[in-house]
Amino acid sequence: MLSGPALRLLLDCLTIIVIDLLLAGDNALVIAMAVRVLPKQQRRGAIIFGAGAAVVLRVILTIAAARLLGVEFLKLVGGSLVVWIAIKVLADASSSAPETPAPKKLLQTIWIIVMADITMSLDNILAVAGAARGSMALIIFGLGVSIPFIVFSSNLIAVLMDRYPVILYLGSAILGKVGAEMMLTDPFVARTWHPTALLTYLAEAIVIVLVLVVGKLLSHRRHQEKKPA
Repeated sequence: MLSGPALRLLLDCLTIIVIDLLLAGDNALVIAMAVRVLPKQQRRGAIIFGAGAAVVLRVILTIAAARLLGVEFLKLVGGSLVVWIAIKVLADASSSAPETPAPKKLLQTIWIIVMADITMSLDNILAVAGAARGSMALIIFGLGVSIPFIVFSSNLIAVLMDRYPVILYLGSAILGKVGAEMMLTDPFVARTWHPTALLTYLAEAIVIVLVLVVGKLLSHRRHQEKKPA
């Protein structure tokens, strides 16, 4: 029979694992889209290094987690960054994956993974921090446990994207929605414009269309530039 403190520790760990499972989807999606531009032999390394670096930064950010989502303009800027990332990864991933290693592209992809993961993990950081009850050991445990979930999910989604390219557009639409939702729930935006449910749905739809159209146009322009004169 477990003692009271041991039982609470076990329950806290299980709670954190469930939170990671529930909230890792968006992060895995953007990582899978980002790594699709890499040769298959480089993808796993990019995912592991990118997710690992992001978790280190998450630990640092979690120290101030209670204040993160209350800072004005933070989610507005973060949401804008997610929209930009959605457009970029769609434009990149719509192109054929290179057959030869590209170190510069690998570093760019890792950078995108880190930025996207940190930007989209604010809610995750707060949820883990709350479940950890202020315990730094549990916080590090929770953020560390998220790595295998994200790595496995990202690899699976990347394989599915190779087989079913339509998932690229579905993923970009989801990221566009996430970015729009972040911007609309920023404290400054919420206090200034008081967005209704209808306005929220309309804004999310507009951003989704923007991501898909701009991403496709950029991809088309790159194809045109690669054509021999």
